[in-house]
Amino acid sequence: MSADSLSNAFLSVVRRDLLLAYRHRAELINPLAFFVMVVTMFPLAVGADVELLRRIAPGVIWVAALLASLLSMDAIFRSDFEDGSLELMVMTPHPLSVLVLAKVTAHWLLSGVPLLLVSPLLAVMFDIESDVISVLLITLLLGTPVLSLIGAIAVALTVGLRKGGVLLAILVLPLYVPVLIFASGAVDAAASGLPVSGQLYMMSAMLFLAITLTPWPTAAALKMSLS
Repeated sequence: MSADSLSNAFLSVVRRDLLLAYRHRAELINPLAFFVMVVTMFPLAVGADVELLRRIAPGVIWVAALLASLLSMDAIFRSDFEDGSLELMVMTPHPLSVLVLAKVTAHWLLSGVPLLLVSPLLAVMFDIESDVISVLLITLLLGTPVLSLIGAIAVALTVGLRKGGVLLAILVLPLYVPVLIFASGAVDAAASGLPVSGQLYMMSAMLFLAITLTPWPTAAALKMSLS
């Protein structure tokens, strides 16, 4: 199978998922609205202490991003499973791992990119400095794809269950902890004037490992769920 054929299949799946999401635009707003509401409620709850807001801002924004990503995670394969499209993907001559990576890419474009665009505005609300906001955006750029890639494995395992939401959260949340630790640690270090290269290198390594390794177990889990 040629590289052009694989790239065309990859782009076709991404384009299809983006088109389907555009036709159901109302569903795209839910994770973003949840993210904004969770972040904006913290200043109302803890008060107007600027130092406190700066200190908790990295954790607040990242926990909200993590939960918002989890909220939209089940949509990666659910609609395809229900309408039979998933079975057709398994039967195509293209490697299922490539198609899985395409669907995860589409999910990140629909869920991760909006969080990246909104985060600077929310960070200003916590009185975060501009150089710290830059580090926050880098951590989101590196970390949110990892959330989608790891979550896709759990979604593939639970896609055949009628009420797999709770099980999905139980499976995914422990795996999200390293991303949360390194991301919030990088933003904390930037706010303290410390170097952040170590945390960013670790997040980059996690991203490359997730891109390289997760499509195969996800594809195997999908085949198990369909068998």
